[in-house]
Amino acid sequence: MSRPDEDLELIRKLAQLLNDSALGELEYETNGRRVRLAKQPPATTSAPIFVGGGAPAMVAAPAAPAAGAAPAAAAPAADDATNPGAVKSPMVGTAYLSPEPGKPAFINIGDKVAAGQTLLIIEAMKTFNPIKAPKAGTVSKIIIGNAQPVEFGQVLLIVD
Repeated sequence: MSRPDEDLELIRKLAQLLNDSALGELEYETNGRRVRLAKQPPATTSAPIFVGGGAPAMVAAPAAPAAGAAPAAAAPAADDATNPGAVKSPMVGTAYLSPEPGKPAFINIGDKVAAGQTLLIIEAMKTFNPIKAPKAGTVSKIIIGNAQPVEFGQVLLIVD
């Protein structure tokens, strides 16, 4: 059993790692203990505007799109998670659909893939991890967009 001061030191180190990285969430598990840390999303800013008779009203400013963000990908359906062809993220990170900017995507909807073929990569802690096809089939749905943050267990795409 660990001492409380050891636990606190571990949490401090993990929090520092999370702050120093571009990750939004970090999970660590060892010896049956699990620690999960997540950054709070930035609050939307609001500015007073004057409506009608001069009474101020607060209106939330629209969030600015991320630089270089890809267009929205297909929205995940409720049954995607239970689909036998669902390819889920094995980690928290940023998903990329092509090997590098300006290069063609690893896969497109309708492509036939072989078991073990690289479908996309996920960057986690400055390491690029290939996500491989668990089985041969056809890519029927790509749920995530390029350069999109992903969570552990999130459905990325469907291979039927």
